[in-house]
Amino acid sequence: MKEMTGKLSIKEKVGYSLGDTASNLFFQTFIFFLLYFYTDVFGIPASAVATIFLVGRIWDAVNDPLMGMLADRTNTRFGKFRPYLLYTALPFGILGFIMFITPDISTSGKVIYAFVTYNLMMMVYTVINVPYSALMGVITPNSQERTVVSSFRFVAAFVGQFIVQFAVLRLVTVFGKGNETAGWQWAMAVMAGFSVFLWLATFASTRERVQPVKEQKNPLKQDLSDLFKNIPWVLIGSATIFQLLFNVIKGGSIMYYFKYFVQDQQLSLLGNTFSFSYQSLTSAFLLMGTAMTILGAVMTSIFSKAFGKSRCYYGFLGIATIATALFYVLKSQDIFLMFVLQIIASFAVGPVSVLQWAIYTDTADYSEWKTGRRATALIMAASLFALKLGIALAGSIQAWVLDYYGFVANVAQSATTLNGIKLLMSIIPAIAGIIGVGLMLFYPLNNKMMVKIEEDLTARRKEG
Repeated sequence: MKEMTGKLSIKEKVGYSLGDTASNLFFQTFIFFLLYFYTDVFGIPASAVATIFLVGRIWDAVNDPLMGMLADRTNTRFGKFRPYLLYTALPFGILGFIMFITPDISTSGKVIYAFVTYNLMMMVYTVINVPYSALMGVITPNSQERTVVSSFRFVAAFVGQFIVQFAVLRLVTVFGKGNETAGWQWAMAVMAGFSVFLWLATFASTRERVQPVKEQKNPLKQDLSDLFKNIPWVLIGSATIFQLLFNVIKGGSIMYYFKYFVQDQQLSLLGNTFSFSYQSLTSAFLLMGTAMTILGAVMTSIFSKAFGKSRCYYGFLGIATIATALFYVLKSQDIFLMFVLQIIASFAVGPVSVLQWAIYTDTADYSEWKTGRRATALIMAASLFALKLGIALAGSIQAWVLDYYGFVANVAQSATTLNGIKLLMSIIPAIAGIIGVGLMLFYPLNNKMMVKIEEDLTARRKEG
């Protein structure tokens, strides 16, 4: 009966979701710590890091859609997409570890090393994540069930985020014993080993059920033409770029915000005064945010059934944007208000992240419904490119702003530099959030339309 209705077992939902935990052990490290690692640990100038992030996206513009086309044309006994999880898991872990090795070489040598290892890792990230994302589009033909799977996926993603925020800095301290460079190397070795295990678990626990129509030929030019004529995809793809700008600029600024602006604090709690280091405040701030994001992700299906995916997407992104903008007016001692705004913004981010990928799979159904051709992996690859473009632009903007405002690592910052750090934590990401909201106001696929599309496609597949 589950096969007929498209319902999935809890075991398969959880198994699929573990891939996002594996991916986010590195993805979240990149968001929250990579720029800091490059500037404050490896010793690379912020302006050079901006170039590393941005130049690499030129190659991504080519390899992301190529990977999608390759996956769509793959046919093995394991399916189209699952084989890539099996064969790429180990290279993913190895390259993730190598990224955080810090050779004692010249500054120019460090820049070259960072550029090569970062971009190799992004290539492997594409090879495993494009098929993984596409797998959600063929794991079940049921649109609402895919929203549930997406909720599982992003709870698992936020579990990965929680692990990163809770464990990475602690592992750096434990392994480093005062040597931060060694600490980062071995902390990421642990993350790498864990990620390989989780990728293999996802491969073993999932199945592919949605097959393209038998006569489908998928000409390359036609696939690309279909993609850019797919207005719902164009809108969510564009919104993704600004959503990632919002998330990554803010997330990547947290370490700088607490280290240089908030600093160590004396706080009065229950009539007693306690001392908190900026590291402990940063960790608590991140963990509180992740817990609230997980709560928001868990509740996504409730919101989306009531209001529709696109309305929930732009509504919650708008709430997160407002809460984030308010950080600009806070003083360094306003710790309580910082945590309140973090709770609000993080809860709102949960449904946005979940719905993003559920909406992408809907655009794949829409494309097949309109054209009679299905290119799930290409759509997800192009979507992953939008995501990675957002990450790269965010990292570059962040580094350029730091450089523009005179940032120098590991010294007391001027008032001008502190203002730049505050802008990165508030107004700059909020501008990106506003644009993302505006784009999704025009998204046309509502719940009623998706039911019709699903019914029509099911009938076609039975006829085929």
